[in-house]
Amino acid sequence: MNVQVYMAEWCRDCRAAKQFLDRHGIPYTEIDVDANPSASEEVVRHMGKRAIPQLVIDGEWFQPYAPGRGLLLDELYRRLRITRS
Repeated sequence: MNVQVYMAEWCRDCRAAKQFLDRHGIPYTEIDVDANPSASEEVVRHMGKRAIPQLVIDGEWFQPYAPGRGLLLDELYRRLRITRS
């Protein structure tokens, strides 16, 4: 599985998404939208808005949080094919 995380260092939701991936042993590539302006443009091109974090899982874009709800845990488990114990 190929996972990319579009993120920024200041983003609390980005840190939570990366912690989730780390906790479940999912390797990922970080793409810092502040350090790479073309990455920010790519987020807008695929999602229609500037919102991070964004995950790209095997080429499929996914916003792993919802404002006011935090991480979408059920969706993360499903999309990453993680079995809950």
